[in-house]
Amino acid sequence: MFKNSKLITLFFTMIVMMLGFGIIIPIMPFYMEHFGAGGTELGALMAVFSVMQFISSPFWGNMSDRFGRKKIMMIGVLGNALSLIVIGLAPNMWVIFVSRAIEGIISSATLPTAMAYISDSTTDDERSGGMGVIGAAMGIGMVLGPGLGGWLSSSSLSTPFFLAAAMSFLSLGMIWFVLPESLPVEKRAKSINGARGVNLSVLWKALFGPLGFVLVLGFLVNFALANFEGIFGLFADKAYHYGPTQVGSVMMVVGVVSSLVQMLLTGPATRKLGEGNVIKISLAASGLGFVFMVLSPNNFLVPVTVGFFVFANAMLRPSITSLTSKKALGGQGEAMGLSNAFQSLGRVVGPLWAGSLFDIHITLPYISAAVIMMGVFVYSIYAMRPGTDVTP
Repeated sequence: MFKNSKLITLFFTMIVMMLGFGIIIPIMPFYMEHFGAGGTELGALMAVFSVMQFISSPFWGNMSDRFGRKKIMMIGVLGNALSLIVIGLAPNMWVIFVSRAIEGIISSATLPTAMAYISDSTTDDERSGGMGVIGAAMGIGMVLGPGLGGWLSSSSLSTPFFLAAAMSFLSLGMIWFVLPESLPVEKRAKSINGARGVNLSVLWKALFGPLGFVLVLGFLVNFALANFEGIFGLFADKAYHYGPTQVGSVMMVVGVVSSLVQMLLTGPATRKLGEGNVIKISLAASGLGFVFMVLSPNNFLVPVTVGFFVFANAMLRPSITSLTSKKALGGQGEAMGLSNAFQSLGRVVGPLWAGSLFDIHITLPYISAAVIMMGVFVYSIYAMRPGTDVTP
């Protein structure tokens, strides 16, 4: 695909970025209980990060098209490190909310730029595998993040954040010394027109273009995952009396399954079946996964039902990203910025949806998500039928 040193650097960087995101998952439900808050407040905290990503991602994607991938990626990693330090030192929830918002703004430079870097460096046939590598790294970060957050929280709730910040600084050094620029000067955008952050009219117009349906799919797959992650700690606490360590351990299952699926299965599956068929099968399985989690008879089967859902969700993400890249008519950075904006919007709506419904009944977030995913599966049979614009 491309040289190992570059791949290792991108791989490690995405692990670190997801580490900072994942660390908060097993800890925050117990923060919320300490401050007398519930599901709605937890959903809002999980959503504020993604709101800022949604606003900022198109800006960073366009900026990487103009100024190159390396500089923009370094800005994102540095912002992630500094925000984690502030969260670790935070005296109250307001500081945490503000820090998460700032982290969302700056760290959103990293993912679309890394995906554009992959697009610069791979052929069409290699692209699904390359996106799968990025997805696998994110899955590993989701293993380490909740695991560290859960295990180290028994001694200090701040320690995991400081460790994640230190790893971010290490990643920053690797990018600076190891990662070459992938976008030559002569191929860069000559204008900064459009590099103004999210534009709702542009996003609305994109829904009716060649990328429309895959952008909706990007929103939905991240809605489903954020819906699951956003209140899983509270759900497991109320339904199965889990603590931070147990929540972190189950989330490790999420990361392990996600990493293995995206690293080993996504590329071969999409080459054999095509992105469209993989997406349809995975949508149906994701809906069933939510049902299985609600119906789990005891806490011993929770990791199994969670693993089934994550298996399906993990197959969706790189397939959708690869299809987005292939359908892009403009710069890859711009397309990935749009894709990441819709994915971020899914990560906004997911936890807000889950948190508000959780306060009504603890099973409603997952039941409602199952209905939505199955509905999209049924629609995808029509929308992705042979001969349509979204058929790969």
